[in-house]
Amino acid sequence: MVRKQVISIAVLLMLIYTNCQTSVIAEPEIFIRFNQLGFLPKDIKSAVVLSNNKLEGKQYSIKNVRGDQSALTNSFGNNLGSFGSFNYSYRIDFSGIKSVGEYYFLFGQQKSNTFKVSESVFNGIADSLLEFFKVQRCGYTSPFLHEVCHISDAAHLIDGKRTIDRKVDVTGGWHDAGDYVKILNTTAFSTYMLLFSYDFDSSKFSSDKNRNSVPDILEEAKVGLDWMLRAYYDKYKLITQVQDLRDHDVGWRLPEKDAVGFDRPAYVGMGKNLIGIYSASMALAYRIWNNKLNYPEYANQCLTAAQNLYSIFKEAKDVDSSGSGVYLDKTFEGKMALGAIELYLATNKSNYLHDATVFADSARSDYWWSWGNINSLGHYRLGKIIPKYGDYILKNLEEFNRKKNDNLFGKGVALSWGTNVTLLGISLQNILYKKLTNDNRFDSVSVFARDYILGRNQWGISFISGFGKNSTKSFHHQIAYFKGRLPGGFSAGPATKEFVEKANIPFDKSDKYSRFQTNDSYYRDDRNDYITNEPTITGNATAIFVFGAVSK
Repeated sequence: MVRKQVISIAVLLMLIYTNCQTSVIAEPEIFIRFNQLGFLPKDIKSAVVLSNNKLEGKQYSIKNVRGDQSALTNSFGNNLGSFGSFNYSYRIDFSGIKSVGEYYFLFGQQKSNTFKVSESVFNGIADSLLEFFKVQRCGYTSPFLHEVCHISDAAHLIDGKRTIDRKVDVTGGWHDAGDYVKILNTTAFSTYMLLFSYDFDSSKFSSDKNRNSVPDILEEAKVGLDWMLRAYYDKYKLITQVQDLRDHDVGWRLPEKDAVGFDRPAYVGMGKNLIGIYSASMALAYRIWNNKLNYPEYANQCLTAAQNLYSIFKEAKDVDSSGSGVYLDKTFEGKMALGAIELYLATNKSNYLHDATVFADSARSDYWWSWGNINSLGHYRLGKIIPKYGDYILKNLEEFNRKKNDNLFGKGVALSWGTNVTLLGISLQNILYKKLTNDNRFDSVSVFARDYILGRNQWGISFISGFGKNSTKSFHHQIAYFKGRLPGGFSAGPATKEFVEKANIPFDKSDKYSRFQTNDSYYRDDRNDYITNEPTITGNATAIFVFGAVSK
């Protein structure tokens, strides 16, 4: 009797398996790529579909989770061509869905994960991205997920080819990325972006989780400011980098267990590029601490540092090249324009405004965004005083918008190291331009860039940890590896396959996204991939502004 029951169950399982196989074969397999979190009610809403089967004329639906009611039923349009290993690709536009709710795509029996339409759909992202900075904290700054570390920074100085037996206190600040190096250029940029975010919209960046009456974003910015004040240790000298490339050679470890933790040299340098971004951060800090936080002593300390450093710019070389060869600017004009205009806003002295216009016109449009390409910030500040400077941002957006038509996912830039940051830079510049002009012509390229970060990409992955049903897990980040999590982690994003392969990265595991890779766009969710999967303070600083600005 028992044997007959076993045989009957086996036959039944075979029938079920056969029916499933038949169903799968009969129904074309599709991959729907969309923003996994969702959309604001008035957003442009779109998805990309990949398939190896022709879908023209076949019907799909978007249904409301509540009652499984159809919000939209439509048919696939024309094939947009092959993409990677897929023979067919399609775009879906569902901008007409404006009602608040939770929805999913349905094609045959295939249901997608759900997404939301809500005014608050992006709330919480900026706060999480800010938490990443706590993980990056160094020294006695109450770091998160690790203990106090690198308490002897710096052991000695390196000035060009000279090693100087002198200690300078540059404890504190933030580790730049997944390693434990500290960089002035990226610290100054990140600090400025935190301050700029608050100054841009203090209501949206007013979160105060510890309830001490100081917005969290300003508390975090002060970690950067305090370190920058220490780094300006001589009228003509800045500490530009702490620790050399040995940091990358001693293996994965927690920062408090750093084998070279008490042997960390500091590089010395100076350049107009650094003077510009440093002065901008300090001048803006003056305005906030003086006018908003009523802390004139600290405000004046920041302003004095900004003015003193700016005063020597004519004696400094154009671009600093100290350090181990990382984060080297190509130009200085955009950062000098920003420093000058922030000093003008802080002091109302006309010489700074004059300098700002000269530098801004020389910088022109840079058609990019990164820690080294921030011309739009100076142009935005000037554009509020002299409207013509907004035209430089306009030219950037026109170029991004043109390029979006060259690829399936509407990316406005070619892929490079740190692509995700550049994409969010498109959204950032659109936000700035709309603030100046109320012109919404470039919302599509801006939204495509934002949605790409949150899942509207070929891999169907959200690049921000914990946001979306499928988000990055294995960041190239030592603390994340040992602690098993990284709040606010934001990966650098795809590069070309050739660029990644030249690095000869010894990947930690097999590629679960191999089916979706292309030569033009390659990403690995692998802890050893320092090109496409490493988070950085500059990336998070940009993302905080974008997602904070679109939150409610």
